[in-house]
Amino acid sequence: MDERLATARLTIDLGPLVRNWKRLAGFAPGAAVGAAVKADGYGLGLAQVTTALSNAGCVHFFTANAGEAVELRRNAPDAEIFVLGGLTQRNAPFYREANLTPVLNCTDDIAVWAEHCRATGLRRPCALHVDTGMNRLGLSMEEAIGFAGDEKRRHSISPSLVMSHLACADRPKAQMNALQKALFDQVRENFPGIRASLANSAAILSDPGFAYDIVRPGIALYGGEAVEDTVGPMENVAALEARILQIRVAKKGETVGYGASVTLERKTRIAICGIGYGDGLMRAASGSGVPLRRLLPGAQGHVAGRDVPVLGRISMDLTAFDVTDVQEAELAKCEWIELFGDNIALDDFARAAGTIGYEVLTAMGQRAARVWRSPADG
Repeated sequence: MDERLATARLTIDLGPLVRNWKRLAGFAPGAAVGAAVKADGYGLGLAQVTTALSNAGCVHFFTANAGEAVELRRNAPDAEIFVLGGLTQRNAPFYREANLTPVLNCTDDIAVWAEHCRATGLRRPCALHVDTGMNRLGLSMEEAIGFAGDEKRRHSISPSLVMSHLACADRPKAQMNALQKALFDQVRENFPGIRASLANSAAILSDPGFAYDIVRPGIALYGGEAVEDTVGPMENVAALEARILQIRVAKKGETVGYGASVTLERKTRIAICGIGYGDGLMRAASGSGVPLRRLLPGAQGHVAGRDVPVLGRISMDLTAFDVTDVQEAELAKCEWIELFGDNIALDDFARAAGTIGYEVLTAMGQRAARVWRSPADG
């Protein structure tokens, strides 16, 4: 949407994104730093994100499905693109046409890819994903080791990478991390000479021993918290703002919003902003009237140098903020209220909504205008 027409905008600064990618190399010595760009580049624009990273030198990308990967290929013509799931007999030709590398998660995936390679006469590369304890996608340990020892099946495909995924990397002291690493090392012994990948953002920042050959950062690239209760060294990348549509004054004792969930304790100046759950702003972040408020405070905005609380329930298109403590003269100069960005951390907003930064970014709807700042903009 054109920013001039929108009542909410998401500004994405690609300079910090690129710097975050480069900074992660220092935490993974000897490893190539790839990028997870799933879900439209974590909601920040697949084309813009991948173009910026590709221009900066990133050559390994990870997508959730082939549709994302085909789109990505247009912006990174020479990259190695791994598709984490969704291989079928019907879509296998797209992998060949777009030069994509499927991640094989089960014996059926192996059979599909082997048949496709036989039918085309091309032994195209693939990756093997082994489950080391998450019980999500991936070959079991027994399946992976059995496959490695079966010469006929082993040579039906040409794996170029073996990978797994950590369940508890955001908690570096969790015993699960060491257990999964030990199992992954056992798998690697059965696939000598093949590159290995285990580390996501949290593992990269926590322990260089998880780096192996390729690391796959996601949320850290986009400025979110990767390690639990740790801000980390990454720069902020995205800022969400809502346009102020009206300033109104309500009396003490009046209520605000659906359900009349908040009763004002003073004469209150209220900024009504054009953003709501129709834009991807979680209703759970409301200032009152939702179950989460029994546990922790609601979200805040930031305007004219002050944090301002959300008043009442967030509705589909509108959100109210208490701006009583903002000087009227200063408020009159302001057009937007920040929900997260340079003044309110993404994950602080996420916590108020009872979720994580990943979901906040990927839930943003298309009604919010996107404004991208290129790395050259500084």
